[in-house]
Amino acid sequence: MDHDITAGSPMRMGAHFDGEGVNFAVFSAHAQKMELCLFDPAGQREVSRLSLPERTGNIWHGYVAGLTPGAIYGYRAHGAYAPDQGHRFNPHKLLLDPYTRELAGRWVNDSATLGYDAAAPTGDLSFDQRDSAPFVAKSVVSDPSTFAPITHPLRRAWDETLIYETHVKGATQQHPQVADALRGSYEGLASDAVIEHLHKLGITAIELLPAHAFLNDAFLLEKGLVNYWGYNTVGFFAPEPRYFGPQGLAGFRTMVRRFHDAGIEVLLDVVYNHTAEGDHRGPTLSFRGLDNASYYRLLSGQPRYYVNDTGTGNTVNLSNPYVLRMVMDSLRFWVECMGIDGFRFDLATTLAREDHGFDPHGGFLDALRQDPTLAGVKMIAEPWDIGPGGYRLGQFPPKFGEWNDAYRDTVRRFWKGDTHSAQELGARLLGSAGEFDRGGRRAWSSVNFLAAHDGFTLADVTRYNQRHNMANLEDNQDGHNANYSYNCGVEGPSADPAIEARRQQRQRNMLATLFLSQGTPMVLAGDEFGNSQGGNNNAYCQDNETAWLDWDAADREMIDFVAELSAFRARHPALRQSRFLHAAQRPADGLPDVVWSDFGGHPLNWRDPGLSSLCVTFRCSAEAATQVAHDDTVFVIFNRAETSADVSVPAPPAGRQWRYGIDSAGQVVAGAAVTEDRIAVAGPSVMALVLVPEDAPL
Repeated sequence: MDHDITAGSPMRMGAHFDGEGVNFAVFSAHAQKMELCLFDPAGQREVSRLSLPERTGNIWHGYVAGLTPGAIYGYRAHGAYAPDQGHRFNPHKLLLDPYTRELAGRWVNDSATLGYDAAAPTGDLSFDQRDSAPFVAKSVVSDPSTFAPITHPLRRAWDETLIYETHVKGATQQHPQVADALRGSYEGLASDAVIEHLHKLGITAIELLPAHAFLNDAFLLEKGLVNYWGYNTVGFFAPEPRYFGPQGLAGFRTMVRRFHDAGIEVLLDVVYNHTAEGDHRGPTLSFRGLDNASYYRLLSGQPRYYVNDTGTGNTVNLSNPYVLRMVMDSLRFWVECMGIDGFRFDLATTLAREDHGFDPHGGFLDALRQDPTLAGVKMIAEPWDIGPGGYRLGQFPPKFGEWNDAYRDTVRRFWKGDTHSAQELGARLLGSAGEFDRGGRRAWSSVNFLAAHDGFTLADVTRYNQRHNMANLEDNQDGHNANYSYNCGVEGPSADPAIEARRQQRQRNMLATLFLSQGTPMVLAGDEFGNSQGGNNNAYCQDNETAWLDWDAADREMIDFVAELSAFRARHPALRQSRFLHAAQRPADGLPDVVWSDFGGHPLNWRDPGLSSLCVTFRCSAEAATQVAHDDTVFVIFNRAETSADVSVPAPPAGRQWRYGIDSAGQVVAGAAVTEDRIAVAGPSVMALVLVPEDAPL
């Protein structure tokens, strides 16, 4: 099939149909020639190969008149194959357009996708001449109407936010109320049954594990496993096809619209720190073949090898302006055309690392914060990687929330009974001000969680002392070692009712702690009903019942308890403040905004090495912009002892009284008046009281 190609324009990256033809533009600073390859409608046979006729700066471009949406294509880049110099051009390898919004076909794990001959003694220094086209997914020219801009009905305030981290397939694959045709799909995730559940929990934002197009790692496929989580991106603009339902690609936008109609924001976990091409032994699929030396950070003095700050083999080079542009264009696309309300940046330290090291004012973070399209969306950093100086909790700019793993570990250690953990818990309950209260940051910056996709589920924190990852086929060497878990006397499931009761109580205590802490709470899907992964704390390759939520085994009483916690938090602004609490006197009434006390009502002795239980009174922050003389006040009691304790209740001011709010032991009636100055608090448990007018209705 003959096609004429003219100069076209370098202004828009990717392939864009203008009503009469398609403009193609692709970045490569070091290529010597760039070929556009067009395929038949089945994507099986290459029908035309056209050299892009123009190069403007580092953008290669061309225009094909008469070409229409649905056309399938790829690139072949010519240049030096000199790994020792950082260049790995190989025109025998068909390359995905980094800007493609749709994929045709599928990826096949075949050695023909390697740029070198794996059998050669020289390894990746050799050159492979097999055509990789039969084994790779191709790019698709999109219909512009498919990605028409979406208006944003939601901009939920951070202090109202409750995040639910979940996996598109895992949340729905075994859900009995999701239609079979929708299970595992975008549409299924936004089905009536799931939305009803999220509403009951008071969820305001759903955070999806990676939904950018990704591949299964070769080493997993060789073991009969797959990449389940999706942290292996190959296309930063294309929704992952394995989650397509009856509507195909359109199902993603349908999902977002349904969540928005339900008042729920959609956040994406995005992986811009590395790609699926791996290290120097990995396949040539897109970026490596287009311009290896530009897209990746290479070792200084040894450009054959990659900087591996991510632990996955390569590191994307955001110091290159064109690579930075690609990431920014991707983020804007997901906001403007797919309706996304925010992002969680995987290994965000990598994204903020310049040649001189981590820089909170580096190019990527500066670009993010000044961008008008992204200014209104939520940004969450995973503030670590394995590179030098990689742990950066609390060091991201004010716009960001950050996953607070110190919160997770502290709460687990406290309820496990570890020494000195009570003192640390005090800091975590106040939003980890020591890490976050600087540069105008707010208390919501601390994204608090008890468990996340990576690690034990909350239930498994109470069931297992050791990880049980044998199904990952890595000799149980993968996954976290420091889980701060305790099995309550038996490893794994137990038929002993007393042990099961202890486990459930500990889960309730930790959940109550989460919802009664300053900061932004995040719940791992399934933790609200006791979901277990059988002790696997690294289920990244388990696309099966291990990682899918087991709705049939859900603890309905636990769901009700989490719903109660969520509603209580929503009713009490003292628990979800934007300003930090430092025990300063409030201008309106002279009362301190936070008070710590022991069970006798005396000031808490933080120096006590045996400190294991504590009380805290939350009031509106003294730093708040407006003050009310008698605003929301919540008194919270943490009793870690195995036995009940008598606790002194602060004397209420005239005309007001304490009422019971939350009791993780379930022994008091919410809303009932506190009539004594000392109350019994079951052990171990968490209790919260609220201060209300004496004449307030019950």
